[in-house]
This record gives sequence, structure tokens and C-alpha cells, in this order.
Amino acid sequence: MCRSIKTLRPPVLPDEATEEEIRAAALQYVRKVSGFRAPAAHNREVFDRAVDAVAQATAELLDGLEIRGRA
Repeated sequence: MCRSIKTLRPPVLPDEATEEEIRAAALQYVRKVSGFRAPAAHNREVFDRAVDAVAQATAELLDGLEIRGRA
């Protein structure tokens, strides 16, 4: 696991994750999986699409989680 990806759900994060935090986590994930900090020009489009897809999936996950014991 990439240690720079932080947990984005309560109670670890007291408020809901922002779009910026979700996108940053998605970017770190794609960087880790691809092995590229910044892709070459010929890989930029697929890299950016992957970040978008991971960010969307992350937002859906966080929206759907039921955190028990949270008022």
C-alpha cells in the first residue's frame, strides 16, 4: 500500500473528504500502480483517465459507506 494515501473516512477524517483530497489519493494510487510519478506525453491521456476513474470510484465508495457508531 502506498503510505502517502491517507484514510478519507470518519472517524479518521473528522469531516467528509473534499474533492481535492479524493483526487490526491487517486493520483497517488495511479502513480504507485503505474510506477510513474509523471507519465510521458504519450501516456498522459490514459494516466489522467485512470486518475479520474479512481477518484470517481473513491467518491462512490465513501458516499456508500455506513460508519457505525457515528452520530
